[in-house]
Amino acid sequence: MELIQLPDATLVHHYVGGNEQALEILIKRHQAKIFGFIFSKLDDVELTNDIFQDTFIKVINTLKTGKYNEEGKFISWVMRIAHNLIMDHYRKEKRVIIHNDSAQTPFFTFLKDDSETIEETLISHQITEDLQQLILELPEDQQEVIRMRLYQDLSFKEIAEVTDVSINTALGRMRYAIINLRRLMEKKQISLSL
Repeated sequence: MELIQLPDATLVHHYVGGNEQALEILIKRHQAKIFGFIFSKLDDVELTNDIFQDTFIKVINTLKTGKYNEEGKFISWVMRIAHNLIMDHYRKEKRVIIHNDSAQTPFFTFLKDDSETIEETLISHQITEDLQQLILELPEDQQEVIRMRLYQDLSFKEIAEVTDVSINTALGRMRYAIINLRRLMEKKQISLSL
């Protein structure tokens, strides 16, 4: 069987055994998904390239030192590394992974209408800002699942893989996030509708 047809786990073994081409195949096989995932969180090609490279430097170091644990899938492990590097970046920058442009907020696209007045546009922007402020008051794991689901449009399966939890845990976090958002809205008397 050709090297390119081998499953990820076998390619990892080949790479650890000294076959550099095995890593090239793994990178080529998954680069679009990993790059797309990183870009969806950063919206900056140059920064995405940097984090993509840092991700694979970490992958190489971990594989070379024999610290790779094969309990999960290779791609999930790499996505977790990328996710952690993105979070590290935002912690350093003290920024929040929320876009201020309501046009990039799929959650509110149903509010948009070609006949929208200036007043409706302002209200729509205010709703988006209010929601973003409320999200910041949630526990970090709930903020994360909200951002991934609403702003990056990831499935719960993808969220579970990236955050290294079960799908039920990811769904539970979303459920609690929605419950907590409702409580915050009541407490602050905020309405998220026109």
